[in-house]
Amino acid sequence: RSVMNLGELVSALNAFASPSLAESWDNVGLLVEPSPPHVVNTLFLTNDLTEEVMEEAVQRKAELILSYHPPIFTPLKRVTWGTWKERLVVRALEHRIGIYSPHTAYDAIPHGVNDWLAKGLGACTSVPLHPSTAPHYPTEGPHRVELCADSTELETLLSKIKDIQDISSITTLPVRVEGEEQTRVSLNCSQKALLEVVALLSKNSSLYHRTEILLLQKPLLPHTGMGRLCTLSEPVSLLTMIERIKSHLKLPHIRLAVGKGKTLESPVKKVALCAGSGSSVLKGVKADLYLTGEMSHHAVLDAVADGSSVVLCEHSNTERGFLSELRDTLATHLQNKINIIVSEKDRDPLQVA
Repeated sequence: RSVMNLGELVSALNAFASPSLAESWDNVGLLVEPSPPHVVNTLFLTNDLTEEVMEEAVQRKAELILSYHPPIFTPLKRVTWGTWKERLVVRALEHRIGIYSPHTAYDAIPHGVNDWLAKGLGACTSVPLHPSTAPHYPTEGPHRVELCADSTELETLLSKIKDIQDISSITTLPVRVEGEEQTRVSLNCSQKALLEVVALLSKNSSLYHRTEILLLQKPLLPHTGMGRLCTLSEPVSLLTMIERIKSHLKLPHIRLAVGKGKTLESPVKKVALCAGSGSSVLKGVKADLYLTGEMSHHAVLDAVADGSSVVLCEHSNTERGFLSELRDTLATHLQNKINIIVSEKDRDPLQVA
């Protein structure tokens, strides 16, 4: 196999799942970077980067760890041997291992963690519960200003507008207003530039006739976003759905709260799911079943009272199985340039005793 430069590999990983898709509170991307030049022959995948997993990565001679959960989340004030997360950074740098985390960017993407989780439900269609928007507005600037001006005064008006910074996409179009030949001017601008445009127009009201100010929306990205609402092709009983979930996640046990008025034989047609912690993402969604790793006690009570059953599988059990699929997907995305392996030591910290 060939190797990849770290910068080249990070760019490829960012192209696979843009960090802009991650939630605003998240900490994603390259978190630990050895001094350059740094080349990667082995990419090591894990759901959680614990000290045991770090030692496995060292033994497997990995040059980059892709940890789904970011091991650095709250800011570190020092890097010593004092806490386990600080020790992860020390060990990584001692052995020239980079650390990259995608976290909620992988939740959002099509064929990411949530779509993998949905595969355990059976034949179904799914849509994001909270669709992602594109990182940029359709044209530069979130505001559009449209106005009509006399053609004879157009040059004076445009020269004043063009002196304002952060204005883009200025277009003009001949129009007829109340029998008079006029020109329609459209422009896109930033919030700051909008204030200057409004101030300019208020001082030169004789140059124009009608003004509209529009707030542009970032377009939705298809099949991308947080959580999924899945509609089964054929409804099945709650008991059957539980067995499907346990089989998909390879779990002997799950936790179940049966919705008000429901039984194990009640039909399940719609499933709302969220890998990891689902309380905020699933809140208020109408579905026969909620599937997630963990929810707060009161969120479970709310769901049950509303007639939705709840299946909890523990946080990382709803995520970890995705890594095997990710290994194969990334191998294709990276054109098999590097070796990709999945941790054997990574596991959920909770078990039934």
